[in-house]
Amino acid sequence: MEGIIIVGMVMAIPITAILTDHKRRIARIQQDIVQEQIELEKIKQKNFIIETEKMKIELEQMKLEHHSEQKELPKP
Repeated sequence: MEGIIIVGMVMAIPITAILTDHKRRIARIQQDIVQEQIELEKIKQKNFIIETEKMKIELEQMKLEHHSEQKELPKP
């Protein structure tokens, strides 16, 4: 009976080590995923800012074009 208990305890050590290593690997993978999501959000934010600035410039150009067209129209 003692032999079974000893074998069980000896086998439990490698199983525990395997499970612990697996959990560490999963934690590292999850950390990498979170880091990549943070980088993606930073890129999205930069893209949003660039697009907003582009739209502002285009709107300003449209205003200038409209203003210059108004000046070119002959007055009745």
